[in-house]
Amino acid sequence: MPAKISVTVRTYNEEQNLRECLESVRWADEIIVVDSCSSDRTADIAREFTDKVIVRPWAGHIATSQFVTDQAQNLWVFSIDADERVTPELRDEILALDLDTTIHDAFEVPRLHWFMQRWIRHSAWYPDRKPRLFRTDRCHWGGYAPHDSVQVSGSLGRLHGNLLHFIYRDLAHFAATKNSYSTLTAIDHNRNGRKATLLHVTLRPLHAFMSRYFIRLGFLDGLAGFTICVMEAHCVFMKYLKLYEIQHRLMRFPDRP
Repeated sequence: MPAKISVTVRTYNEEQNLRECLESVRWADEIIVVDSCSSDRTADIAREFTDKVIVRPWAGHIATSQFVTDQAQNLWVFSIDADERVTPELRDEILALDLDTTIHDAFEVPRLHWFMQRWIRHSAWYPDRKPRLFRTDRCHWGGYAPHDSVQVSGSLGRLHGNLLHFIYRDLAHFAATKNSYSTLTAIDHNRNGRKATLLHVTLRPLHAFMSRYFIRLGFLDGLAGFTICVMEAHCVFMKYLKLYEIQHRLMRFPDRP
């Protein structure tokens, strides 16, 4: 009998996305949804697909991801976000795996992002491989807020079917999300002793744009690619500028001469 797979989803106010997400993982042996006290119909929609719906306050990116993983009854877990969809190709690839005998502890999948009415195939947004199918006894969640990720100490395999990601509703959502992420990352960097200098604030955003637009061929994604590269560079700029601001607020002012 093939190894059973649990699918885990964490949610907050995702009534516009969740149904299609869960439709794409009906093949799973178990679906677990942890909802962070949504004010819309997210939890109700989740209960149409599974009786394993847990509503609890948001505990942070890493802690929430680990919590939902810990609820799985099966050894293998596939983690998906509410704004993502498993393609039929990826589904078939997963179900064809012999997870009982594989040498791998986890498998990474490519994510294909939809933005400004097109699929983004460059701009450092593709293939954007992430470990999503993993053994719960050999992997755990780590990284830094808001970029939590599965930490794999053993062998990492690679799948080829795309995980579709409907990443941002519009430009305002993109800008708001990046602003929030730059704040969270600056706070995390400060907590971990990282410093921001004038070189970080000036050169790193420039490098972010140049590498995405020219080296990672963002220009082939048209206006969407240019927008992505500018916005990602701006996020880098704001991250280090906020880190600089935090550090200078924490510094003691010298006594007046």
